[in-house]
Amino acid sequence: MEQDYFVHPTAVVDDGCVIGKGVKIWHFSHIMPACTIGDQCNIGQNVVISPEVILGRNVKIQNNVSIYTGVTCGDDVFLGPSCVFTNVTNPRSGVNRRGQYDKTHVGTGASIGANATIVCGHDIGQYAFIGAGAVVTKNVPDYALVVGNPARQIGWMSEFGHRLQFDEKGLATCAESQQVYQLINHTVKRIQ
Repeated sequence: MEQDYFVHPTAVVDDGCVIGKGVKIWHFSHIMPACTIGDQCNIGQNVVISPEVILGRNVKIQNNVSIYTGVTCGDDVFLGPSCVFTNVTNPRSGVNRRGQYDKTHVGTGASIGANATIVCGHDIGQYAFIGAGAVVTKNVPDYALVVGNPARQIGWMSEFGHRLQFDEKGLATCAESQQVYQLINHTVKRIQ
């Protein structure tokens, strides 16, 4: 059967992976068994994808990213250079906690900036934007913009990645797409 994805000769893809059409896996990356990579994903240089990780369609992973067992990503997720996920809350070298991994889900369209750390057991909402170097220690709502260590929310982002400014009626328009968003009770949704 002909392979319909690209793997650089220096990359290692273990048996038992499901890899979608049009995927590109670049230099020195390691794709471990039992992970699922959706169509059109681009996996940069020196990326580690651990067993049972699930990536949706069109996920872009920049260089030096580590994605550990327990992580799932929706479609169109962006993972910036050297960002990392954890999967054990209280790791110890002398205590085996294999199989006790906490889960983390990254919602559709979310972006995680360079060198950010996502502490396990905390989900990232759809279209959320995690700033470079942020350390996420709690759940992040859909469309939220968070920065810092520990990460704190400083605003809201559109699906096109622009900061939203809400008026007195709780409405905001994306400058690029002209999509309209509504803010009610600390929850944002796109209404047009």
